[in-house]
Amino acid sequence: MLTYIDRIKILREKKIKDTLLKRKQNGYTDLDDFGTVPLPKNYKVEPWFNSKNGSFYGYDGMSENFCRVMDAHPPYVDPLEMLCGRWRDMLVNYRGDLHYMPDWRKAQLSDEDLAGVTNQWSKRWDEIRFPYDELKPLQKKYNIQTGIDGDAHLACDYSIGLSLGFGGFLEKINKYRAVNPDKKDFYDAEEKCVNAIIRFIDRHIEEIKRQLESEEREEIRQNLEEMLETNLAIRLDKPKTFRQACQWVAYFNCASRVYTRDGAGFQLDTLLLPYYENDIKNGVLDDETAKFLIANLLLIDPHYYQVSGVDENDKDLTNHLSYLVLEAADMINISANLTVRVHENCDKEFLKKSVYYLLKNKNAWPRFCCDKTLTEGYMKNGISKEIARKRIAVGCNWMCVPGKEFPMNDTVKINIAKVLEQALIEMKSEEEKSTEKLFEIFTKHLMVAIEVTAKGINLHLDHQWEVTPELIMNLMMEDTLEKGLDISQCAELYTIGVDGAGLAVVADSFGALETRVEQEKRLSWDEVYENLQNNFEGIKGERVRLMLNSSPKYCGGNTVSDKWAKRLTEVWVSKIKAQPMPDNRQLIPGWFSWSRTIEYGSVVGATPNGRKNGEPISHGANPNPHFRVDGSVTAQSSGIASVQCGYGNTAPLQLEFDPQLALDENGVEIITKLILGHFKEGGTLININILDSDKLMAANENPDLYPDLVVRVTGFTAYFASLSPEFRQLVVNRFLKGM
Repeated sequence: MLTYIDRIKILREKKIKDTLLKRKQNGYTDLDDFGTVPLPKNYKVEPWFNSKNGSFYGYDGMSENFCRVMDAHPPYVDPLEMLCGRWRDMLVNYRGDLHYMPDWRKAQLSDEDLAGVTNQWSKRWDEIRFPYDELKPLQKKYNIQTGIDGDAHLACDYSIGLSLGFGGFLEKINKYRAVNPDKKDFYDAEEKCVNAIIRFIDRHIEEIKRQLESEEREEIRQNLEEMLETNLAIRLDKPKTFRQACQWVAYFNCASRVYTRDGAGFQLDTLLLPYYENDIKNGVLDDETAKFLIANLLLIDPHYYQVSGVDENDKDLTNHLSYLVLEAADMINISANLTVRVHENCDKEFLKKSVYYLLKNKNAWPRFCCDKTLTEGYMKNGISKEIARKRIAVGCNWMCVPGKEFPMNDTVKINIAKVLEQALIEMKSEEEKSTEKLFEIFTKHLMVAIEVTAKGINLHLDHQWEVTPELIMNLMMEDTLEKGLDISQCAELYTIGVDGAGLAVVADSFGALETRVEQEKRLSWDEVYENLQNNFEGIKGERVRLMLNSSPKYCGGNTVSDKWAKRLTEVWVSKIKAQPMPDNRQLIPGWFSWSRTIEYGSVVGATPNGRKNGEPISHGANPNPHFRVDGSVTAQSSGIASVQCGYGNTAPLQLEFDPQLALDENGVEIITKLILGHFKEGGTLININILDSDKLMAANENPDLYPDLVVRVTGFTAYFASLSPEFRQLVVNRFLKGM
């Protein structure tokens, strides 16, 4: 008889094989694993276009194509699992979006169609109806990721769905269709989407029946019969058991992924706790089975789940199920986005247990966020503590209130290294040159960049419901079905995250100029400009580059560049918060680049910190390489804690450690103290990689030999073998250079 451990071993091996097969199918993805499985060879979708530009939009376009993709999805039933269902495809693959489009989809397009896709975002926004040509020159000038056409990483309230079930969604839709007869298009689209999910479940029911016809192994037959019972129970009705709840969540997650690659999960150890406790009380569940079910859920999709933390009444949320979640993640040990919420009075044993698994498995999970700094920061936006405490992780760097908030998380970024470049260009014609003058001009350009960014955000929010309504997330948001409105139209909170990228490049540039030009007078401004223009060419140029690059850096410990980093943060925060916004919309500043350091660096010329033309910019809020001779982790921790923006967005601390730390008997204690220390200083989010340098280098040379190596790229984890050579090198450089 196969034990749960036996089954997990087989499932994990299959997962690793699937990862390599997906890379062959899709090419390098440079994204979260998402839990997808390879597509069958006969898979094909015929999209329906309702726009002259060869794309689809709005209630009819999105609902029709969601149905087509969901209906094309083959059922996925592995008799060794207790849950079934996988998602494999996304609507954006049919909107001309080269960023997400896999090789198999590109092969379906004609040369003419491919030629018409001029950039990676060409057809996600309906520019025929909602053009923004007047914004594009400044957006390009400052290398702004505009947010226009982006998916929002918002968090729906799973408690709504679990209390209704898919049949309850249909009843609610029909109820409020009668109340709001003028919203027929909205309700028709929502109904189509729910029915597509039910048809998806029906195909799994038929597949389970098919497997039962030929299955002779008694234990497998029993599992399939229980699968069948579970699927029949949740087809229309709300889930009543722990297994049913996990299966319901799995199906909803598949649907939300297909629709907009949404990855927001929920507080795993509290939302599922009543089902767990009731099943334990009734004797129909034990801890080993509960762990296996959670491991199955993580295998199906590594959503941004979180555990522990504190509720709105300052009560610690850690419970027995919290520990089971960690143990389940340890069982399956795959790419995961599990977040541990840390607070002043948290269960220290639970925190140490989570650190233990981080060191044991070396797969970059879990990550850690600070309830106190995030909650208090969010409250500064005029939001109550009760609501602020309900925020959960929804992406690489953002938290969100389930059911209430529309944040446009991770879709809006300003490359401040590009802003610096524009400031340097303008100052070149000034008679008097100084770092103060440069900062003055930088601030002026930054204000322009923020203003045009705000205009783009408002354009998106005004029209998103007409372009990409959130039809799946609407099902579990407050007031959407009740009012017949998309969540982008009726959210209680519009807290739009605006991230700055390139902090270390800019801070170190100001620091180098102040040190080498103004204090030491080893270089003149003319020499700086000449070498920037010539990209530090020749022996003399390299000498100048090294002189600038060796100046005291940000995170060096109360250096001149640390001073500039704090000053840059102050102006960044003040100008963003001062930007007027209509209605109840707010901009929330943060420091985060996601994995776009290569992309952003490619459009920025040489910078005064000694960075050459086109090289990647700095990673998130982290320092540049060789920020300190001893590479002090505490100095880095303190430096990043000092540049937190303070309004509920994050500036993550990204750490890379050698696995030797895991062998240290005090390793858990060391990391635990570091986490608590960083958060006490004001930090918000910590991502940690445990990487063997030799293994990392070998995997970079031949990734196929290391299919199970998981790294945290930014806020998300990914299989190293699935990353492009450029991104693999980015991770390697970050590790080897002390970042």
